[in-house]
Amino acid sequence: MPARLVALRLPPERFVTELDRVWSDGDAVLPIAFGAPAATVQRMLRALRPAVLRHLDADGQLVDEPLADAPGVADGTALVVSTSGSSGHPKGVVLGHDALRTSVEASIERLGCEPGDRWLLALPVHHVAGIQVVLRARALGGEPDTTPPGGDDLGDSDANHVSLVPTQLTRLLDAGVDLSRFRTILLGGARPEPALLAAAKAAGVRVVVSYGMTETAGGCVYDGRPLEGVEVDVEPADGHGDTGVGRIRVRGSVLADGYRTRHDTRPLTDDDGWFMTGDHGRLRETGSLEVFGRVDDVIVSGGVNVPANAVAATLRTHPQVGDVAVAGRPDAEWGETVVAVIVPRDPQQPPSLDDLREHVRREYPASYAPRALVVVEALPRDAMGKLPRTAVKLLAE
Repeated sequence: MPARLVALRLPPERFVTELDRVWSDGDAVLPIAFGAPAATVQRMLRALRPAVLRHLDADGQLVDEPLADAPGVADGTALVVSTSGSSGHPKGVVLGHDALRTSVEASIERLGCEPGDRWLLALPVHHVAGIQVVLRARALGGEPDTTPPGGDDLGDSDANHVSLVPTQLTRLLDAGVDLSRFRTILLGGARPEPALLAAAKAAGVRVVVSYGMTETAGGCVYDGRPLEGVEVDVEPADGHGDTGVGRIRVRGSVLADGYRTRHDTRPLTDDDGWFMTGDHGRLRETGSLEVFGRVDDVIVSGGVNVPANAVAATLRTHPQVGDVAVAGRPDAEWGETVVAVIVPRDPQQPPSLDDLREHVRREYPASYAPRALVVVEALPRDAMGKLPRTAVKLLAE
């Protein structure tokens, strides 16, 4: 019987149990967030065509709902993870057991984990980063500790290692939580700002910054250095002169097998085995990778290419800004204008547009300074701390 794709929409503890059950049956798992709206679930089911949806009924009993016309999966497939990057369009990334195993072993070696070390699970298990925490913990001989439900409370676990996203780390530091009890905080999901890393260092926290994505089985570059078995290169891009800035590409045994469509799997890599990411970066003289952000995260205003992430990073250092996103707004004169969408530290005293423009001009040309300001209570970050570009553009309009 061909291997099936089984969708799991379950609370974290039940998810982990059923993950083992599905894998022992030789099938693959499509993780679905337990709290995902019904419309989101149906969209994923239509796009990725699992054979079964396993969920809880109104009485809390496990139910298998068969689904029609589901293509099988190749032997050795572990996961099909729905990812939209930041574009909002779901894709099914097909990850094999071998890629996950390679990634886990390389991560454990790089971080200096020892048998018996414990991991704290503080990330959602419907993301590959959360599943990786489970697999690292098991590779070291145990199960991960879990955090209290809801919020960013890490509880009183004495685990040695934890994976976090920048939003979590920021909130924990702001709350005065003692994070020095962890031997390692593996930070990924989004690019951290230098000020956050400096604050963590001042608090005595060892942070290892991870770069990767679902297609690379999670983080594959730690503190700018590829993990064992991973190659990273930068393909020069037009418009950047001789700066060395280009599109990041990755090759190695941690890569996914491809993208699942409604009927089959399409390739992930080119003929030479390279996966072309959607990120810009450059290789420093030391050989380490510096990541700048999305290739398409550029606002063309008055003929000038304005990198939205760079402007946002500068605005985030303003003392009255708690959180910020930057997007382009269509404009008849400029083509696009730069719009700052901010969450003020004090809702009663938000910064003025003039203040923000002056703040940006201290570091960048005047063309980078925002021409419009939108104040919001919160930014629509997902569970991994990322900001979907479509949602940010709607706020900026």
